[in-house]
Amino acid sequence: MTEAQKKQRNEAYDVVVVGGGAAGLSAALVLGRARRRALVVDAGEPRNAPAAHMQGYLSRDGMPPAEFLAAGREEVASCGVEQVRDRAVAVTRDDGGFAVELAGGRRVRARRLIVTTGLKDELPEIPGVAERFGRDVVHCPFCHGWEVRDERFGVVASTPLSVHQALMVTGWSDDVTLFLHTVEESELSDQDLRRLAAAGVKVVPGEVAGLVVDDDRITGVRLADGSVHERSVVFVAPRAVPRTGLLEQLGAELTETPFGSYPVVDASGQTSVPGVYTAGNAMGFGEQVVHAVSGGYRAASAVVGDLIMSDVDATLEG
Repeated sequence: MTEAQKKQRNEAYDVVVVGGGAAGLSAALVLGRARRRALVVDAGEPRNAPAAHMQGYLSRDGMPPAEFLAAGREEVASCGVEQVRDRAVAVTRDDGGFAVELAGGRRVRARRLIVTTGLKDELPEIPGVAERFGRDVVHCPFCHGWEVRDERFGVVASTPLSVHQALMVTGWSDDVTLFLHTVEESELSDQDLRRLAAAGVKVVPGEVAGLVVDDDRITGVRLADGSVHERSVVFVAPRAVPRTGLLEQLGAELTETPFGSYPVVDASGQTSVPGVYTAGNAMGFGEQVVHAVSGGYRAASAVVGDLIMSDVDATLEG
């Protein structure tokens, strides 16, 4: 066997996991413990990077996301799974499996793929929002509500669906103001207005021009007309941009949701493309870290079973 052939053989994996966040590392841990040759390709762009702490994960509540991922990478490495900091830029079907091209020039083959590339949050273009996102500008009450409970909430509307967000956050504060921002009051239904009134949510029309910050804390929301409304926490609704490029290259079926287009999957996370699985925010907007870990485990265990049965069947046919 030539050196080139040895190198090509060494670049063949049972599974390539694209994405090194919670879902990808969870899948990799299962694969490693199942004695599968696996590679994790991690671009290093976790969705929760702006957050100082991770909430709502039993036994890990309040843990910094970076610390959580570092512990995960260490566990995955202990099972012999290879990890590389790179970006998968292209994927094609290749001799019953898949060929994955990395930005760094490496080309690897895999019998199965688990895509956990997540999504990107596009924030409203309001001065101060991006800088304070994950601190006192937040988007999810289940993620951050306990930490900001009983503060003066402002909710910046970007679509009529923001009414739902404003109603939800009343579970954590009885002082909530909905700033309509880019939404006209006429776009709200009578039921929306009745619900907001019943929940005690104040509705303020007008575009939000920026945040008022004093001593590194939000103290108010400034409207385009110059008026300032005292608030200490601001909820926004980011536009979710699912990272489905690799799945689209393979022709995976997508379904449109109010939060973007996501792959159609079965109970194990398998997409419409045989041999291609997904987990975490790559398959849905509402997948929190705890869901991502569960989804990665589920997808990897399905892949292991798939590979074993495939090998057994191949032996029978041979």
